[in-house]
Amino acid sequence: MRAFPASAASAMSVIPPIHRRLEAFRQQRRVQAGSLIISVFGDAVLPRGGRIWLGSLIRLLEPLELNERLIRTSVFRLAKEEWLRTEAIGRRSDYVLTNSGRRRFEEASRHIYAAHAPLWDRRWRLILVVGDLDPKEREQVRRALFWQGFGILGADCFVHPSADLTAALDALVAEGLAEQLDRLMPLLAADSRSGLSANDADLVRRAWNLDELATAYSGFVATYLPILAELRRDRQVEVAEEDAFLLRTLLIHDYRRLLLRDPELPDVLLPRDWPGQKARLLCKELYRRLAAPSERHLDRFLSLADGTVPAAGPGVAERFPDDDPLSVISL
Repeated sequence: MRAFPASAASAMSVIPPIHRRLEAFRQQRRVQAGSLIISVFGDAVLPRGGRIWLGSLIRLLEPLELNERLIRTSVFRLAKEEWLRTEAIGRRSDYVLTNSGRRRFEEASRHIYAAHAPLWDRRWRLILVVGDLDPKEREQVRRALFWQGFGILGADCFVHPSADLTAALDALVAEGLAEQLDRLMPLLAADSRSGLSANDADLVRRAWNLDELATAYSGFVATYLPILAELRRDRQVEVAEEDAFLLRTLLIHDYRRLLLRDPELPDVLLPRDWPGQKARLLCKELYRRLAAPSERHLDRFLSLADGTVPAAGPGVAERFPDDDPLSVISL
């Protein structure tokens, strides 16, 4: 970790916002390297074929001060959890996304890089606990569904406005919870517009802690908005290629972790001035500004075990499509 003398604390305010964000990450006492590597695979490696030489991955993440041993250990664990598999090429090895890992990334990508939250058909998705789960199993299921955006009603009902229930159960299998599936029942509720149904807003208040999620989104905006403001002010200066890649990685990593907890409720069920929408627009504009220099960095340093450099597929240019040219974040 980079250490700063006490007198340097005040000087941090004059460091450019991009470098301030990178330094803040480097100074963390504990880094969840596996989660960050997942973000790198989904954002940078998947569009280039879903494989990378381990030495190349180490080189890409070295400037964030993730040491080689930590990266090797984290990648080994991801392989053990069946996100990745190894493929030997001579004396070197590529790490390749497994089929299940690729499916998980592609599902996440549909949410991360979407132009807007999914439209709601006014039908709630439910997963009911209909069999006996011991306390440990129940907590494992609860946590796994929480990270898919499900809220909880009572002890035995999980709820989401738009989740693909088949994909939700597949994700439980990927989390090692296949044995619990025979005690879970997925259901699609009737259209909630009936005058006899309970109030949707009341259900939302019971199932989710939106205040906590709003605070997290506001923190994301507070972190990245100064960077966007600086790039808007100085349009003549392009971000250095390595900085662009590192910042893009942290941007998507932070945004992905927010979306994992977000049920992506329709606007009619959200409080006024919901910060999630501002965070989406901010991520979209900043990502687009970082895309070109960061892709040039990947062209130089993302390689396979045989030394070839895979080209980026067309999917990168299609991320964050323009659904509304007037939807621009205001500073």
